[in-house]
Amino acid sequence: MATFARSTFSAKTYAAFRPSYPPSLFRTVLNYHKRPAEATGTLLDLGCGHGLIARSLKPHFKSVTAIDPSAGMIQQAQQTTSEAGITFRQGSAEDLDFLDTGSVEMAVAGQAAHWFDYGKVWPNLARVVQPGGTIAFWGYKDNVLLGAEQATRIMEKFVYGTGEVAPGVQGMGLYWEQPGRNILRDLLRGVRPPEHDWADYAKLEHEPGEAGPDETRWLTKKMKLGEVEGYTRTFSCFSGWKDAHPEATSRADGGDGDVVDFMWDRMVDAVPEWKAMGEGWREAEVVNDWGTYVLMARRR
Repeated sequence: MATFARSTFSAKTYAAFRPSYPPSLFRTVLNYHKRPAEATGTLLDLGCGHGLIARSLKPHFKSVTAIDPSAGMIQQAQQTTSEAGITFRQGSAEDLDFLDTGSVEMAVAGQAAHWFDYGKVWPNLARVVQPGGTIAFWGYKDNVLLGAEQATRIMEKFVYGTGEVAPGVQGMGLYWEQPGRNILRDLLRGVRPPEHDWADYAKLEHEPGEAGPDETRWLTKKMKLGEVEGYTRTFSCFSGWKDAHPEATSRADGGDGDVVDFMWDRMVDAVPEWKAMGEGWREAEVVNDWGTYVLMARRR
């Protein structure tokens, strides 16, 4: 993904503000996997980012191999990981030649599978995942602010709008990398493991703001608005917007404001309780609900 190679991208900021995965999600994929009582085998973490999944799942496997195309992400992962038995390396799901045939017990991908070239990834995984082993891909999209519907609509306008979203301000919609973003927004409904290699296909989905069981609605979190603001600054479309508008400097950096500043001005104005807090609006709390998916299959 080109975003992570941009000079405007910060792996440290990404790690600080991206939502973490709850224990319930890991229970879902591990229960599907039906792991042995003792930690055995190798876990392959595709698109590992800053290493969150590798660290969380390491107790259930003898070793973890975690790869990511971004050198910055790998550096961040190495700096924040102290657990033994985890190996980080720069690489992609499209090139797994460094792994032996049948050497992987489980392969996972968190918030990464929408970027895969499946013409290469499916044959690669069929080769390296042992018979009876599993894959589990999951991801999230488009958080809504529960109880703040107007603010959510304003955020969507700025994030996906392609024209002028405020006087003299272009929206961020043109700067999403495609087709990956649209694949994710569709919750990977067009992605299915080839039946001749994979069995026991299972899929869990949740659209943001809709009701559902905890198993599918696994990414719902109360956050301060300042944290949500920080999260919106990790969007890949914002990184692209900054590259296209180098003259725009955030207020936090001493400038007159960038697209995220202007977006939050309007979001805060839309909620009387937030607006009444004045400069302290970042301390207000709101429940965020993300759309999610989990895709699982077992090697024949």
